[in-house]
Amino acid sequence: MPRVGAGSGAGEGPGLATRAGRLATALRAARDAVLDLALPRCCVACGRPVGAAKRRAVCGVCWSRLERLPAPRCERCGHPMRAQRCYWCAQLPAYVRAARSVCWVPGGVGGRVVHALKYEGWTIVAGEMAEEMARLAWPADVVAERTAIVPVPLGRRRLRERGYNQSLLLARELAARWRIPVWERCVERGRETRSQTRLTPGERLGNVSNAFRAAAIARDRLRGSHLVLVDDVVTTGATLDACAAALFESGTRILSYVTFGRAPTAGDR
Repeated sequence: MPRVGAGSGAGEGPGLATRAGRLATALRAARDAVLDLALPRCCVACGRPVGAAKRRAVCGVCWSRLERLPAPRCERCGHPMRAQRCYWCAQLPAYVRAARSVCWVPGGVGGRVVHALKYEGWTIVAGEMAEEMARLAWPADVVAERTAIVPVPLGRRRLRERGYNQSLLLARELAARWRIPVWERCVERGRETRSQTRLTPGERLGNVSNAFRAAAIARDRLRGSHLVLVDDVVTTGATLDACAAALFESGTRILSYVTFGRAPTAGDR
């Protein structure tokens, strides 16, 4: 014989849970409304209010003003073509299949977005940057073959100062959109390097030469893979090339590069 009250208790449970859930949702909405009134969300690029309904760090106006790399672009390296010739491909190692970037940096909306991620602690913007990176068009073989995403590692000193690796944040967000894994510890820095920001192209190359190595624990799975290296910005390509060399020498079959920003070279539009 069922216990008295057992049926009524079981029937009331879901109703109470539903009401409790609605109450919690209402309280969160009220809390967010108060925070938005006291501390309105502002675009990291222009400072205008973004709006409470959109959980974003960059406003739609700024995204529409992003200085994207113009067409026509090289199928391999994604760089704008000049006089039917690609000058950017010449710097890529033979084992790099393709490279893609969203926009020009520094300066403009792209530069301000990158600065917000790297130096102002706006880690939330990595998701929006990855959305733009995920929309880039690739050769069909790259889409079919890419095994995993590998972020460019950050030096220990800068990691302590910043608290996070911006390339890893971008890699995780991009991997979720591409539905492939992130291999976080495939490549590591063998030594600390100076910031590349104020170095000449020659100094950049020397600064990162032999600075990276493939992690010993990852070498077995590197063999035969097609990895996509992720960084926030590419200028001369020295850092990405140094990472790629370490991975290729340890068995990676082929690599591709993807960044949010790309620095123009002489003569670029």
